[in-house]
Amino acid sequence: MTRAQVALTESDVSRIVEMAWEDRTAFETIETQFGLNESAVVDVMRRHMKPSSFRMWRKRMAGRTTKHLALRSSEVQRHRASHTRQA
Repeated sequence: MTRAQVALTESDVSRIVEMAWEDRTAFETIETQFGLNESAVVDVMRRHMKPSSFRMWRKRMAGRTTKHLALRSSEVQRHRASHTRQA
């Protein structure tokens, strides 16, 4: 069973939404951590946000190159939220 087929916890959903809103967190990072590709992240966002908030997020993400590792400039550095474990 893949991660996408497993029910996400409230904590997982909260973290996915937070990561999806962050400019420097790429969809590939979310996929590595949670096993959800970009379309699955969009589905999570659609289901767990108000319609107006989802539309605002989609508009914000449209064309944002920092959300895809392959499209990023080398000047964009990795970002770590202060509340995540530092490795």
